[in-house]
Amino acid sequence: MRCTTCDKEIENDSIYCRFCGVKVENIMINDVVEAWVSCSNCGHGNHYGSIFCAECGAKLHYGEVHKKFTVGEVVLEMIKVEGGTFMMGATPEQGGDVNSDEKPVHEVTLESFYIGKYLVTQALWNEIMDFNPSHFSGEDLPVEQVNWYSCQQFVQKLSERTGKVFRLPTEAEWEFAARGGVKSEGFKYSGSNNINEVAWHDEDWDRGSTHPVGTKAPNELGIYDMSGNVREWCQDWYANAYSAAAPLNMENNPAVKVNKVLRGGGWLSYAGNCRVSNRNYSNPQTGYSNIGFRVVMEP
Repeated sequence: MRCTTCDKEIENDSIYCRFCGVKVENIMINDVVEAWVSCSNCGHGNHYGSIFCAECGAKLHYGEVHKKFTVGEVVLEMIKVEGGTFMMGATPEQGGDVNSDEKPVHEVTLESFYIGKYLVTQALWNEIMDFNPSHFSGEDLPVEQVNWYSCQQFVQKLSERTGKVFRLPTEAEWEFAARGGVKSEGFKYSGSNNINEVAWHDEDWDRGSTHPVGTKAPNELGIYDMSGNVREWCQDWYANAYSAAAPLNMENNPAVKVNKVLRGGGWLSYAGNCRVSNRNYSNPQTGYSNIGFRVVMEP
């Protein structure tokens, strides 16, 4: 484990940090246990400190150092999204499926942040919370039927457990990450122009279901399931046009406090609703079997 004061590596049974002397007996082993770097050539995750990729031999670049936590016995992997500027909304590659609430296209600049490599799974939810509301059962399935308020309870408890600051993504952060951040190749969906490569979608009520996370291809940043599996809660209140509120985060806009933003497609969604700029919403007190979430961690 690492000391939360000086960030030095210390033994798991330490009571005081041998580097700075701070008392650490309450630091749990679910703090950062490993950092890794994704190879920009093949996407393989390499141990921090490696010079060349263990999978393809390419030289590694350290602009994006990701982090891995263990929470109990569950692994939580966080992808670093380097800050940058992008055009948010109905950009040309989104085609003719766009809706009026995706306009106007506008420029947004974001600072760096970390976002979950995967949707929050039932295994992680069960480790943090004392109930599981999901309709479909499975540890590696995304948790669903969670309302926005229960997600707030989850991120608060996860923050307390790890000593880090976790929260839901803002809508702008979600779209920037779904588009591939500074590595974006301009895809219609998150990671591809072929939706079937990256998303579980367009199934029916009788035969459809959620799927284990990470079983389709990732996007340019190595993030999975942003165009399918379950829709994802965001922090923001929903407004029916970007001009109705600030483009970065509508959390404090009193004029739009009715519904919360949902992003991404779900197992019930048709292709047009899985695009990276598509927006949806729901009452924050409701939860459905096609709604889940992923977390953001502040640097």
